[in-house]
Amino acid sequence: MPSESVHTRPSLQLPTHTPVAGALRAVESFLLRGGQQTARRNAWASVVADRQRAKDRREAEYEMAALLTGSRGDAVRD
Repeated sequence: MPSESVHTRPSLQLPTHTPVAGALRAVESFLLRGGQQTARRNAWASVVADRQRAKDRREAEYEMAALLTGSRGDAVRD
């Protein structure tokens, strides 16, 4: 009995550089470019919002500490 692998498949080479594939890649890169810009804008907006929340939290902690000690100033820390 010959020693052959039962699970072998014939290799099928698909062309990777067809005109249609190139056109699809060009359309895909054009469409995704705007999505990347949107993702960057959303990420930056998230960073700005996090910084604002951190600033608000610091101000609230300062005000709470001032209320507990009884010496509330008008200056706000950054």
